[in-house]
Amino acid sequence: MVVRKSSPSRNASQQAGDFRRISRELRKYALSFPGATEDFPWGERVAKVKGKVFVFLGTDPVPGGPMGLSVKLPQSGQDALDLPFAKPTGYGLGKSGWVSASFEAKDDPPLEILKEWILESYRAVAPKKLVAELESLRSDSLSRRSRSDRRG
Repeated sequence: MVVRKSSPSRNASQQAGDFRRISRELRKYALSFPGATEDFPWGERVAKVKGKVFVFLGTDPVPGGPMGLSVKLPQSGQDALDLPFAKPTGYGLGKSGWVSASFEAKDDPPLEILKEWILESYRAVAPKKLVAELESLRSDSLSRRSRSDRRG
């Protein structure tokens, strides 16, 4: 996996705008899971399920500034740490499978990978009942899409 660099025609404010868009999209995605809530401990945005954090979203990106997040990755954590933008989360959380990703203005964050990480983290932290509810919702959504694809 290669982190794409922005084209020279994109300036820092356009990229920061993208970080704000990406940050909003990741927040919306995380909060779409059953039982997910938002909180602001330490002045940073987090998504929780049943009072447990499953993604640290940090502060909202500012023009020209960085963006980052931290997630618990019990299955893909070792592979994630091979990526140039990932490292074990500080404060001892890295020992428990938490991974932090950070991006500078010149980077193009891989949105789909970050969403996969948020989903894995949710599954690792959420109670089994809520994970089962999520899987049911996802399979219903896939079967509806499959039926509509066949009609098209």
